[in-house]
Amino acid sequence: MTKRYQFLWKTLFYFAIIMTLIYFFSYLGRGQGNFIYNEF
Repeated sequence: MTKRYQFLWKTLFYFAIIMTLIYFFSYLGRGQGNFIYNEF
């Protein structure tokens, strides 16, 4: 793999992690930490 592709995959990987964390924490803040139990 070239360095360009490595950089691209690393960027996408970190972007996905950051988006997941932001989504999770925003959901957690809105549900006061017990949104998992509210779903089921």
